[in-house]
Amino acid sequence: MHIDVDIDIIEEDILEYGYSVLDILLKDRTTNRNIIWATNDYSKLGDRHSANKEIEVNLITGVNYNVIQPRIAKALSKQSIRTREKAEVFTPSWICNEQNNLIDEKWFNRKNVFNIQRYKSWHVNKEKVLFPNIKRKTWKDYVDVRRMEISCGEAPYLVSRYDTVTGKAIKLQSRIGLLDRKLRVINENVDDETNWLKWIERAYQSIYAYEYQGDNLLLARENLLYTFIDNMKYKFNRKPSLNEIKRIATIISWNIWQMDGITYTVPLCDMREWMQQLSFFDFMDDVPERIYCRIKDWRSKVILEYVSLLKGEK
Repeated sequence: MHIDVDIDIIEEDILEYGYSVLDILLKDRTTNRNIIWATNDYSKLGDRHSANKEIEVNLITGVNYNVIQPRIAKALSKQSIRTREKAEVFTPSWICNEQNNLIDEKWFNRKNVFNIQRYKSWHVNKEKVLFPNIKRKTWKDYVDVRRMEISCGEAPYLVSRYDTVTGKAIKLQSRIGLLDRKLRVINENVDDETNWLKWIERAYQSIYAYEYQGDNLLLARENLLYTFIDNMKYKFNRKPSLNEIKRIATIISWNIWQMDGITYTVPLCDMREWMQQLSFFDFMDDVPERIYCRIKDWRSKVILEYVSLLKGEK
């Protein structure tokens, strides 16, 4: 059984910008290879779809364009299996909104900044968002403040183009994700296109998320990229250029990464073929047991292991 949904994420549309964009969205910045499937849900399609194999452009485009689908578009039986085996349960947008509102209430020191929560819905505050007249509480500070979604699935806490539970599309002005809110603030405060792009990049650099399964991760990355395209059309009535798309896609590929949230390592890294590709002069003792995931601090321009943040290192 399948459900009709409003979701418009199609890899073929991204290909209109060129293969280079999908190449970036599939990049694993820790291994400098591609992200992996990290699930055997697709293994019936062939050996190249096994859990430890990389997701390649040709495996999700052309005749394979519909291989990866959002959770709501999957058969109910497959959803049930993912829930049972992977604890995959997606949060309705109204709950995401309520929790995101609590974050903003703490930051602004007032309630109902972006919207007013209703029963399983919300009412958007259409007036321009006002910021406290105090130090480090300007709209620029809000854009720069770091936020992260753990085990993000399709990243509903960051961007809300559609409700991940119902599949219903959400209009841009009504979106409730942490990144959506930053982009609204930028749209309200910046009209110059060059400056707008600068702050859009800073907004993307400020949000982070990780996910284990490759299909969810790609959908999350695509959702963030589509959100940029949506906002460019809304603000300037045009599509982004290839260079603009690639700049945002590159930030996304760093900030939304594939990780085992228990070990802080690349999923199934002990099963990766490239781990065994030792030269004649290598010794088995030199093979790393774990490959800790790397992320980027855009403000200080350093690359670090995510686990070092948990240890208080930098």
